Amino acid sequence: MTKPLLYSIVEAPQHPNCAALYQRLGIEEMRFDSQRKALAALKKQPPDFVVADFIYAFSTYYQATNISNLDVLLHSLVKYAPQTRVIVLAAKDDLAHVEKLRALHPLHAVLAYPVSEAQLEAALTS
Repeated sequence: MTKPLLYSIVEAPQHPNCAALYQRLGIEEMRFDSQRKALAALKKQPPDFVVADFIYAFSTYYQATNISNLDVLLHSLVKYAPQTRVIVLAAKDDLAHVEKLRALHPLHAVLAYPVSEAQLEAALTS
């Protein structure tokens, strides 16, 4: 039996390093420092979980069509890995914007920084 695969997409300094937790839960982690790298891997090896930082698109040209840095990834998951459970990490000030994203895409859990291992474990095992 293969281990579940988790993508950690680390784009914010608050992103917790939970490698020990993932190992304890029997989850294989692949760490990425950009959405682009995660998207490239998605086509080759779809994940069971994605843990990613939410960055709201405050004043970008793309704000009319994209809510955040996660839009393209979430659209791609529909095609390549629709069963993936997505856990979003966000600043408390951005939680209202995460709800806009949740209205468009299924999110397994949304956790506010600072995120503890216990919170992440609960989201992964629920």
